[in-house]
Amino acid sequence: MLKTLRTVKKAAAVVLASFIAIAGSTQAAQAEEKTEFKLAWTIYVGWMPWDYGAASGIVDKWADKYGIKIDVVQVNDYVESINQYTAGQFDATVMTNMDALTIPAASGVDSTALIVGDFSNGNDGVVLKGKKSLKDIKGQNVNLVELSVSHYLLARGLESVGMSERDVTVVNTSDADLVAAFTTSDVTAVTTWNPLLSEIISMPNNSKVFDSSMIPGEIIDLLVVNTETLAANPKLGKALTGAWYEILATMSAGDDAAAKAKTFMAEASGTDLAGYEAQLASTKMFYTPAEAVAFTTSAKLTETMQKVSEFSFEHGLLGEGAPDAGFIGIETPAGVFGDKGNIKLRFDPSYMTMAAKGAL
Repeated sequence: MLKTLRTVKKAAAVVLASFIAIAGSTQAAQAEEKTEFKLAWTIYVGWMPWDYGAASGIVDKWADKYGIKIDVVQVNDYVESINQYTAGQFDATVMTNMDALTIPAASGVDSTALIVGDFSNGNDGVVLKGKKSLKDIKGQNVNLVELSVSHYLLARGLESVGMSERDVTVVNTSDADLVAAFTTSDVTAVTTWNPLLSEIISMPNNSKVFDSSMIPGEIIDLLVVNTETLAANPKLGKALTGAWYEILATMSAGDDAAAKAKTFMAEASGTDLAGYEAQLASTKMFYTPAEAVAFTTSAKLTETMQKVSEFSFEHGLLGEGAPDAGFIGIETPAGVFGDKGNIKLRFDPSYMTMAAKGAL
């Protein structure tokens, strides 16, 4: 499946918070200067470049430049990859902005968004059966993966038409079951992501009534690194960032090498080149570091993270002790949302800026 489960499990953060308290020595060890690192990734259109980068030797090339080793490891379960990162088993991993807040940050692990890779620009959507307007969703059951970015998308969609979650009933449904569920007469509304979204839209008598292109820049895909590890090992940040933009330059060149790279990514994610290109079409990839820096330094990012924090707090995802949506401080170049004394998530464009200036 091209896009694995980008979801948050409330229990995970609670369990991990306890685990991390016990595993403090592991976290302390992470902060030391070292030469070997582990990066986890999971299958998703915007994260497949890491697989290609490892297979093609680009990651090794940049690691060698800085005298380090970077082991790029695929983890089949997305949430588990974040759990393992949070517990200190990986130095870096891929995740969405919402998951970065509600799993590692909510568990007390200070993390830095080193690379802002893309945002969903139509990859996630709300579909109604037999109806053509989002307003028609009122009173319906909506099948989705609860507490995931789909849940967030639904909440934002409802807000756009003057409604709230009180106007619908959320039915927690596994991503593996959503397509089959929509073929039954009982299910009339779903919120999901590609490629499931494309499969559902291809069925008769339905309409996509809201998608992530209507909230551009809010569902963001990141490469996140442990902040203490990054501070102690700036070579890791330089190597990862340099490798990433070389990979993206290769895949966006429009030549045979680009087609070969994207074909590799497509096949590794269980589709073909046409299928992968379709996924890229609804993903706003930041192919150049300058694009990513402009997005990261915008005041809109702070506003987005406030929305994400408010949604997360309302759904109990910031931890049982969180008194309000600002409990966890989120630092962006435009300012801090939340508690400045409890900053646990940082958007740092400095390495992307170095890439933009050719200084890596």
